[in-house]
Amino acid sequence: MENPNLRIPFQAIPLWVASVLTGLVAVAYEDLFILFERAGKGIFHLAPWLVFITTPVFFLFAWFITARFAPNARGSGIPQLLAAVDLAGTPRHPLVRQLLGIRIGLIKIGSSLLMLLGGGAIGREGPTLQVAGSIFQTVYRFIPEGWSRVSQRIMLITGGASGLAAAFNTPLGGIVYALEELTKTHIARFRTAVFSAVIIAGMTAQSFLGSYLYLGYPKLSPLPLSMIWVVIVLAFITGSLGAQFTAILLWIGSLRKKYPSRKKQAAFAVVCGLLFAAVVFFTGEITMGTGKPLINTILFEGADAAPWYAFPARFVGAVLSFSVGASGGIFATSLSSGASLGALLVHWGGLPEAHHNLMVLVCMIGFLTGVTRTPFTAAILVLEMTDRHSAIFYFLLAGMIANLGAGMVLRRSFYEIQKDGYLEAVGGKA
Repeated sequence: MENPNLRIPFQAIPLWVASVLTGLVAVAYEDLFILFERAGKGIFHLAPWLVFITTPVFFLFAWFITARFAPNARGSGIPQLLAAVDLAGTPRHPLVRQLLGIRIGLIKIGSSLLMLLGGGAIGREGPTLQVAGSIFQTVYRFIPEGWSRVSQRIMLITGGASGLAAAFNTPLGGIVYALEELTKTHIARFRTAVFSAVIIAGMTAQSFLGSYLYLGYPKLSPLPLSMIWVVIVLAFITGSLGAQFTAILLWIGSLRKKYPSRKKQAAFAVVCGLLFAAVVFFTGEITMGTGKPLINTILFEGADAAPWYAFPARFVGAVLSFSVGASGGIFATSLSSGASLGALLVHWGGLPEAHHNLMVLVCMIGFLTGVTRTPFTAAILVLEMTDRHSAIFYFLLAGMIANLGAGMVLRRSFYEIQKDGYLEAVGGKA
């Protein structure tokens, strides 16, 4: 009789192979992302007025290749992965191929890079999750007959977790995200295989990029208990605004559905490009790309180093970029929106400068939680990005309070609502 304890390591081998591939692809994607983001900003520096030409053109092209070759590659990619996880292991599992696959992954990357040439305010983290899920799905399809397999659902869950770990160099964040968002099933039997796959993906990325922190080591000062109320207030405000951001995206998405023709969709992409170009022209490059340089400026040069219009520029820029209908994530842009909002609030609120960085990080967690509705993932991600373990209590508190504030704006998360749309589109809605 076959020993089940010996079967599990063999089941894990495809997970580990896919994890190595995910790490390699994540590194290459990051390098390309940085290159194209610099190129987009280079166009602006060459002559600011050029964005009125290049941004609509690149936004339109990014929309076109997605709409023409892989409609399910648009947007963040996380709702598609969630929908695929729901379909996996059910009689409807063949529909997963409409949401995850090599062509979808390639279009996902290509479309997001074109958005960056136009200066788009997007991130690569959500797309990396869909690309990682596509890699794991492809490896799963090619597992030889007779090989002891892990379930397709576990395979996809691990893919998403590995993608997040490799994208941000945050293995704990990847594991927490798998447990908090991706899985609604019991994975205890395969937890060692899943966790090791996440670590392998992260280690593969680290072997090329080195051991680094996404945001470095911002200086934090101990916060008196008498100021805990500030953490609560800021987390509630930012969580509510993060949810409001997604509510606007959903409203624009519903508006687009009223005009389904390709010509009208193309015109919508061009209009978004022109409006985004206008925002960039008047606010500068702080509106463009992921916003990571802006976060570093706030954390290491002070909240006063960010102009007052940084938050509205990042907020509006992200709305317009995501509404194009091309590929692009909102994880990193949510962090930059939260940081710029935090800089504004601590400056206007007259808070002691020694506590500015902590409050900015709280606002980053709050806004990201409002968008994703994953408070523990947001807290752990920021913790791993900064290595500020002394602030873990405040980070977790911020995530929980922000989730309460977000729930008053939207009952369900943005990704869950979008997931239902993708399930319906592929015919997988029960």
